[in-house]
Amino acid sequence: MTIDHPYDIGGSGRTATTDPDDHVRDMIEQLLLTSPGERVMRPDFGAGLLQLVFEPGGLEAAATTQYLVQSALEQHLGHVLTADGVEVEAVDSALLITVSYVVLRTRTRAVTTVRTPGGRR
Repeated sequence: MTIDHPYDIGGSGRTATTDPDDHVRDMIEQLLLTSPGERVMRPDFGAGLLQLVFEPGGLEAAATTQYLVQSALEQHLGHVLTADGVEVEAVDSALLITVSYVVLRTRTRAVTTVRTPGGRR
């Protein structure tokens, strides 16, 4: 078991834990929503998607976002997963990013969706 992200207190009053598959999903969300320079000891960590929320939309923005996500996944989580595909959709003023991936340790296929802040939920 690993510590759940975002940090939380479980029902027993102790630090909440999660299973390995959920932990990989948590790592993807952390990577995509962290801006480069935000982490002191790892200044290159992050995909910088929060800055893209206010950029003009369109095919160019979607292609840029796909490239950023794919690159960040390969660079920072390539030892944990292989990204099969990345889909980007603009919903209101938010971005909806769907990542299809294979967890290397278990060879399990999974899909996760990350939504940037903004718009209606």
